[in-house]
Amino acid sequence: MRVLVTGGAGFIGSHTVVALAAAGHEPVVVDDFSNSDPGVLDRLATLTGRAVESHRVDVCDPVRLDEVFAAVRPQAVVHFAGLKAVGESAAEPLRYYRVNLDSTIALADVMRRHDVHTLIFSSSATVYSSAATSPLAEDAQLGASNPYGWTKVMNEQILRDAAGAGGPRQVALLRYFNPVGAHESGLIGEQPRGVPNNLSPYIVQVAAGRLPRLRVFGDDYPTPDGTCQRDYIHVVDLAEGHVAALAALAGGAPGVRTWNFGTGRPTSVLEMVDAFSRAVGRPIPYEIAPRRPGDLVVTYADPSRANAELGWVARRGLAEMCVDAWRWEQHRPT
Repeated sequence: MRVLVTGGAGFIGSHTVVALAAAGHEPVVVDDFSNSDPGVLDRLATLTGRAVESHRVDVCDPVRLDEVFAAVRPQAVVHFAGLKAVGESAAEPLRYYRVNLDSTIALADVMRRHDVHTLIFSSSATVYSSAATSPLAEDAQLGASNPYGWTKVMNEQILRDAAGAGGPRQVALLRYFNPVGAHESGLIGEQPRGVPNNLSPYIVQVAAGRLPRLRVFGDDYPTPDGTCQRDYIHVVDLAEGHVAALAALAGGAPGVRTWNFGTGRPTSVLEMVDAFSRAVGRPIPYEIAPRRPGDLVVTYADPSRANAELGWVARRGLAEMCVDAWRWEQHRPT
C-alpha cells in the first residue's frame, strides 16, 4: 500500500516509516519540519534501502494537502503531525487547539474528497482521566488534564463523527503510553529542541553532559521506591504496532477501533535512572526535588486488546530501550 505519513520525519513517525517499508508498504512523508530535521530523510533512505518520497507541507493547509493527495494517490494515512509538549500546551493553549484540531479536520476532509478511507491516528494515554485506575483499558474514563491531552480527546471524537458521515471509514485510534529508545542502528531517534520535557531524553542529556543533573520530583509516593511509575514502550515496538493496526484495518469492516500501545508494566523514575546508568556505564547524577502539582502516582496500560486483536506485543525491555537511546545520542547529528 502507498501510505501517507504526516509528521513522518518526527520521532515516532520516522520509525514507523522504517517499519512500513520493512513490511512491504510504500511510505510517503508529509512534514513541514517545524519540529523535525529534514536530514532524517537521508537516514531513512539508508535504513529502507531506497529514497523515501517526501513533501514539505503544513497539514493545516488544505490546498497544499489536496495537491499532495492528487500527486501521491495514497491508499491509507498515518497521522502523526501536530504539537506534542504538555507543558507548552498549558502556556499556549490556543495554538495547540488550532494546530492539532485544524490539521486533523483538514486531513479528514481531503481524504474524503480523494476517496481515501483508511486512517491511523496518533493518540495518547493523556486522554484518560486522572480518576481512572491503572492498568488502563480502552474503555476507561476519558478526561484530559492539559490542553495537549484535550486535543487528542477532541480529535478522537472528530474522527468518530467523520467516520459516520462520509469521512475516513476505517479508523484506528492508537493510544500510546511513553515511547522511548531509538532504532538499533543508531541512525534515527528522538531529537528534542531545547530542554526535554520527558524523562528519557532528559536523562540522556544529563548522561551526555548537556545538563548537570536530573531532578526527581518526589520520592515519597506510595510506590516501592517512592517515585512515580509510568509505562515505557520501545519506539520500534510502537512503530511495529502501526503496521499491525494497518493490516487489521485493511482486512476488516468499516468502523473506529481503539488500541492501547504499552507494555503493561509500570517503571519508576529511579528504575529508569538505574537502567540508564547501566547502559551508559556510570551513575546518572540526580537530586530529589519537591513533588510537582498534578503528577499522577502510577499510570500504565492494559495492552491485552492489542495483544489479542492485532497479534502485537511489546517485545523490547527497559534495558534495550536505554541502550538504544544512548547509542542514538552518541551518533546523532548535533
